[in-house]
Amino acid sequence: MVRLFNTFFPRRTLMLAVSESFLVLAALYISTRSFLSHGAGAEVHQRGLVNVFIASIVFLLCMYYYDLYDSPVLDNPREVKARLVQVVGTTSIILALMYSAYPVIELSRGTFFLGIFLVGASLAGWRELFIALNRSPRLAERAMFLGDGPLAIAIAEEIAKRHELGVRLVGYLGRASVSENSPCGITRLGDFADLPRVIEDQQIDRVIVTMTDGRGRLPVELLLKLKTRGVRIQDGADVYETVTGKVPLASLRLSWLLFSPGFSVSRSMRLYKRAVSILCSLAALLLMLPLMAVVAIAIRIDSDGPAIFRQKRMGKDGKVFTLFKFRSMRSGMNGESTFKAAEKNDDRVTRVGRWLRRSRLDELPQLYNVLRGDIDFVGPRPFVPEQELDLIEKIPFYTQRLTINPGVTGWAQVNRGYCATVEENVEKLAYDLFYIKNISVALDMLILFRTVKTMILGRGGR
Repeated sequence: MVRLFNTFFPRRTLMLAVSESFLVLAALYISTRSFLSHGAGAEVHQRGLVNVFIASIVFLLCMYYYDLYDSPVLDNPREVKARLVQVVGTTSIILALMYSAYPVIELSRGTFFLGIFLVGASLAGWRELFIALNRSPRLAERAMFLGDGPLAIAIAEEIAKRHELGVRLVGYLGRASVSENSPCGITRLGDFADLPRVIEDQQIDRVIVTMTDGRGRLPVELLLKLKTRGVRIQDGADVYETVTGKVPLASLRLSWLLFSPGFSVSRSMRLYKRAVSILCSLAALLLMLPLMAVVAIAIRIDSDGPAIFRQKRMGKDGKVFTLFKFRSMRSGMNGESTFKAAEKNDDRVTRVGRWLRRSRLDELPQLYNVLRGDIDFVGPRPFVPEQELDLIEKIPFYTQRLTINPGVTGWAQVNRGYCATVEENVEKLAYDLFYIKNISVALDMLILFRTVKTMILGRGGR
């Protein structure tokens, strides 16, 4: 895994993205050179390179928005082919619209069609090769667990469905009497005393320590000796966090929260977030005022009641504030004392409200909350006090998400979407704690970039 934007990405996925960037650029450049006359001047060649770069950016953005680098799609040949066709079609439409508006960036018709063909063919062939290499066990690290239990099971489930991690689980060392703890059917290789033999016989490259309680049992000296021989020794909690982008709540200990890096926001970071909130919210309010006026009129025409919905929410350190949104439900259906989480196809949502929720335009009045300092652009999503207090009682470590300002969007929103049940909010907390632990300018930028994708595709809303 490679650490970028204060989060982690599989090395193979990043290599795939970089290689496909070069493929797209090369294919479009070749098509441009094919149709440029040999006597064309340097200015024509330079303009052609700029136009190739613009077309390449559109291609790569479409590939990202069609989830071609996401795990569920990455290793599915049929899905990859279908989405590549969609990428080529969508890119062609977007470029055609851009060329009609800005002819100066246009590629010639011959260049355009040849480039589209070369890009589509090269990407399809490269993806076939990548999938074959990605699935090859010979190119994967051989790993084993030292210990069993919930954390080992959770990591094994992630590794089993994500070949791009480049890890092949060989087995685990653990208790012989507890067969139900066998992580995802991974073979038990012996007890802890068998560690040297197993490392040698199975040619293990990586040992992941997932012991529930290692005090007095963890073979520290032996692990240090293995580390000097080139075997990677990793803590299970760190591996889980790296692979999933979540904190392992099921095996979380208070001491880990206390001694692990992160979970503290510097004064400079707080000042940065406040300055950005003021400047960006003011600019966004000025730009969005005409659209907000149209939305407000549409709400009033569609149903009775005010256009703006006000609701109490719990913010930093448990402070209660009033959140502003465009009303998307029938008036009086979700007041402060009668809170009920939105459901799929909720009959309380109005016709305009359904569209507002799907496009996230109902969130626009929160720019005023950002300006006031109630919330930031990025942070944990605030809930009504009744819901927050209920979750504090039911979910351990839940109060940790109240240590920073809530946000309009956040790491949990772009990864998990809408949450209604306690189980869903447990997972959401795992994402929120990851954000609090790794909070940074770079991570905020990544979240905002992914939020744009969520808004365009209309995902997660109810």
